[in-house]
Amino acid sequence: MSPHHIIHAARPEREHPCRRFMLEALRLSRNGLGRTAPNPMVGALLVREGQILARGWHTAYGEKHAERAALDEARKKGVDPSTCTLVVTLEPCVHHGHTPPCAEAVLEAGIRHVVVGAPDPNPVAAGGARRLAEAGVKVEFGAAPQECLDNIADFLLFQHGHRPYVLLKLAASLDGRIADRHGRSRGLSSPESLAYVHWLRSRVQAVLIGGNTFYMDNPKLTARLGHESDGAQPLAVVVGGRLPDADSSFYLLRERPGSTIFFTGKKEAAGGRGTALRGLGLRIHGLEEEKNDMSGGLCLEQCLDILRREYNCFYVLCEGGGRLGLSLLRQGLADEFLLHMAPRVLGDSLARPLFDGAGAQSLEQSLNLRFISGERRGPDLCLRYMSR
Repeated sequence: MSPHHIIHAARPEREHPCRRFMLEALRLSRNGLGRTAPNPMVGALLVREGQILARGWHTAYGEKHAERAALDEARKKGVDPSTCTLVVTLEPCVHHGHTPPCAEAVLEAGIRHVVVGAPDPNPVAAGGARRLAEAGVKVEFGAAPQECLDNIADFLLFQHGHRPYVLLKLAASLDGRIADRHGRSRGLSSPESLAYVHWLRSRVQAVLIGGNTFYMDNPKLTARLGHESDGAQPLAVVVGGRLPDADSSFYLLRERPGSTIFFTGKKEAAGGRGTALRGLGLRIHGLEEEKNDMSGGLCLEQCLDILRREYNCFYVLCEGGGRLGLSLLRQGLADEFLLHMAPRVLGDSLARPLFDGAGAQSLEQSLNLRFISGERRGPDLCLRYMSR
């Protein structure tokens, strides 16, 4: 291999010329959220003279990879891939899985310049950059490297962990309130934000809430997409210290018992209410207490482990309120935090805060998140953070 064929990074003070294309490829890759697991989300572009001529992304597990999708689109448009630069968020694979190796497809297309976002952490699939460079292709790394690594955080978890990837979503006013003093939050978020949340629900295997949200809101926890819905619905998961009575009128008990799971303390799960709820078809699990959580709550890691192991959940969307959200963050279990900030101010100290519970007593004890991106949805601003 000729070492000069692989360029690993641009100088920090200089933006890579393909950065804007890599960011667009990353945006495309998110179309595969929840569908590609346990494979990563990947996006690819074919670029020539500053113009995007073809796009592709990995749409679902077992389907063609992003590079092949982009090559297919180019051929349909009559674009010669050999005249283009390939920009791809993850190193092209070199192994035969559900699809043939993408590195070979790149070579067969005659592409001579490839810009890669992140190296493939899977030792079985890695090596595409080396394979291309050995064949004389100029391979570059360094266009949006951190963003591309962040984009495979779920893939890294699936490779090395035993729980689902957790998306914590909360909506708040500008002064950090998720509901008024009476617990009412309806109308806080814009229709555009609500539509996005329903799209997220359609891409995860479970929606998680806390007991307070269950009792206050009587939610459905379904993905309501209208004509776009494919009929598949996420599991409804409730974590709380007290189970409802089996004869109560909550929607999840009456309309979705077969797809609802309650996690509670071991004693409560083994009691009369747990037995009665199982008789309706609900699944009830008892959890240990989390000794490292200052709120004295339940062990959420055990809850997530059960969701992955017994219910095959790769992604969980938590919409459970400030107390559950804080517990997830404190237990190191919220992988992404999605904050929908509405342009409203309540100005009421008794309104429900964004996070609630036994929190830090000083700035030195606070939880620190890392900002990833932000975008507008109607009048709301959606901010995306990662916990590490």
